[in-house]
Amino acid sequence: MEVRSICVFCGSRPGNRPEYVESATRLGAELARRGLTLVYGGASVGVMGAVADGALGAGGKVVGVLPGFLGSKEIAHPGLTELHRVDTMHERKALMAERSDAFIALPGGFGTLDELFEIVTWAQLGLHRKPMGLLDTRGFFQPLVAMAKHLAQEGFVPAEQAVPFAVSALPSVLVDRLQAGPTLPPVEKWLRRGQT
Repeated sequence: MEVRSICVFCGSRPGNRPEYVESATRLGAELARRGLTLVYGGASVGVMGAVADGALGAGGKVVGVLPGFLGSKEIAHPGLTELHRVDTMHERKALMAERSDAFIALPGGFGTLDELFEIVTWAQLGLHRKPMGLLDTRGFFQPLVAMAKHLAQEGFVPAEQAVPFAVSALPSVLVDRLQAGPTLPPVEKWLRRGQT
C-alpha cells in the first residue's frame, strides 16, 4: 500500500527541551516536502502545534481531528487544510486511523501513548498492516523500546513482534522506513488457545 498520509500522535505540551518542538517542526516540513498529508489531533499548542506549523510552513496539507470538549484546552489550529470536530476521543482515534496510511509517535504524555498502544494492538490483531514509527528525539522512546523487548522476553508478545515500530531520531530516515512498508511482521494465529 502506498503511503500518502501519515498520522502523528504527540503531546499538547511542548515538553521541557526545545529539541522536542524543533524535531516536530522538522518532521512536519519533511512530510510536506514529500507531498504527504499530515493527520493529527488538530491543536495549535505544544508539539502538536509545532508539527502542524512545520507542515503548513512548507506548503503541506494538514488534517486535524479535535473533540469538541477539548476546544477550550487544545485550541484548534486556525490554518489547517481540514479540521474535523468529533464528539469523543474514540471517534478522534478512529477517524485519524481511517485517514492515515502510516503512524508516527512523537514525544508526549499518556494520551500519546494511549494512541500509539491502540494502533499497535490493532496491528497485532491483524486489523491493519500500516507501518508505525517512533521519532526518537533525544532518546525519548528508548525506555519504551526496552519495555517492548521486556514484554517479549517475558512471553507476553511474540519475539518477532517485540519492536513493532521503526525507530529513528531523524525525520527523513523514519519516513523512508515507513514508506518501505509494514513494520510489524505478521504472526499466524499468535493468540493461541490457553494464552491471553
